[in-house]
Amino acid sequence: MSVNKNFFILLFLAAIFSPVFGEESYDSKGKRNPFIPLVTSEGRLLKLDKQDVSSTGGLIIEGIIYDKLGRSFAIVNSDVVAIGDSVGDYQVLKIFDNKVVFIKDGEPFEVELTTKGVE
Repeated sequence: MSVNKNFFILLFLAAIFSPVFGEESYDSKGKRNPFIPLVTSEGRLLKLDKQDVSSTGGLIIEGIIYDKLGRSFAIVNSDVVAIGDSVGDYQVLKIFDNKVVFIKDGEPFEVELTTKGVE
């Protein structure tokens, strides 16, 4: 009798904890899954958006601190940059409130601030 009792207890526990240890069953309906953390244990922001970086030269603008007097900063590929700083093969030429202009091989290249997911 104790074998059957233990079997049913084990079966009950497996039924309770199977969603925890099984595949993810949350349907996000196109929005960010709230069960995925936004910050790593080191304190770095996770990049959750799957962006097509081929059109931006691999540059992702994650944030802009704009100062109309010229002391602006941008967060590009998780690094804070100012005018004159380099990101890979690109150099920051100008920072606007909604985009950053880079220069590479004498050609300017604009990348807009990503606002996907912001409501």
